[in-house]
Amino acid sequence: MLRFVNLSRALALAGVLVLPLMVPQIAQADPRGKAENADISRGRYLATIGGCNDCHTPNYPETAGKVPESAWLTGNSVGWKGPWGVSYPANLRLSVQQHSEDEWIALASSPLRPPMPWFNLREMAEPDKRALYRFIRSLGPAGQAAPLALPPGAVAATPVISFE
Repeated sequence: MLRFVNLSRALALAGVLVLPLMVPQIAQADPRGKAENADISRGRYLATIGGCNDCHTPNYPETAGKVPESAWLTGNSVGWKGPWGVSYPANLRLSVQQHSEDEWIALASSPLRPPMPWFNLREMAEPDKRALYRFIRSLGPAGQAAPLALPPGAVAATPVISFE
């Protein structure tokens, strides 16, 4: 009996001493943390192949995508001019700060000013839209708001790409 009591005490003491050393590994094994990282990676991939940076990141096309991620999706002051007037690519990093995930999903699925291909976002699977939102949000706020859209006939004070 004495050996059993001593063995029980030894195991309990070992557990008290070893458990704190295991807590970091237990925390790292959190499946939600891995899912969030996977969502952010997926969102980064979607932003890249979906062409989001082409308009929403200054100098992205001109540099063949050689813009640091820290400058991605900060909007652009180069306008798009057409029959609708002049529209500007939004600073998505500021935009996601103003909307909950569900609000942003609804906005991303609604008609937006040309030439934004909102209809492509509308067709995107909801988990992909959520991953895109989470990636953009993970970048944090940066940059300035894009200029306000102008009505047809207004003269832009910024450079424009014309569809006319």
